[in-house]
Amino acid sequence: MPNTYTIDSKRFDKTFTYHSPNDTQIPRYQKLREKAKELSYLIGQLCPDSREKSLALTDVEQAVMWANKSIALEEE
Repeated sequence: MPNTYTIDSKRFDKTFTYHSPNDTQIPRYQKLREKAKELSYLIGQLCPDSREKSLALTDVEQAVMWANKSIALEEE
């Protein structure tokens, strides 16, 4: 079976390189974290302890991570 996946070395290099934040990115990272923290506290207060609650909190963390990554990788 042939391998149809090709490696985009530029994308990999960009993905696995440290991107120091610039002055416009830092406040946006902070805002995303603040709002995620608010949502996490709300989930913590309103939802009973359960697997679903844990997954919801994990998903909030992941959302912030991916949002931050979009800022870091997609801006020059």
